Amino acid sequence: MTSTPATILFDGVCNLCNGFVQFVINRDPHGRFRFAALQSDAGQELLRAHGASAAVVAPETIMLVDQGRVYSHSAAVLRILRGLSGPWPLMSAAVVVPAFIRDAVYRFVARHRYQWFGREESCMLPTPELARRFL
Repeated sequence: MTSTPATILFDGVCNLCNGFVQFVINRDPHGRFRFAALQSDAGQELLRAHGASAAVVAPETIMLVDQGRVYSHSAAVLRILRGLSGPWPLMSAAVVVPAFIRDAVYRFVARHRYQWFGREESCMLPTPELARRFL
């Protein structure tokens, strides 16, 4: 990771996704990551600017925009974990598992995330001290 913040795009109404954002915030003391909901205008514009599909109707993935590239599914999560403090970068070793297996597991969880973890009616609002990290 460079000093330029990477942007994590997440499903703003998904409790699992919001929990993941909180997990990252708590393990990113240097502010390497900033955040935007996939449903937001800023999130959609960032995707368009990087040539990714802006037609996200039912977001099923965390996406990471880092150094001009867009990562999704397990690749995004592994790259995010690599940028955190503590033991979490060790989890990026899971990259040795073939992507089709990692992504199958990821998609299974994504399909059931609302059922298992619930959802909100609107996107989360960051605290004033975290607002600068959200687009």
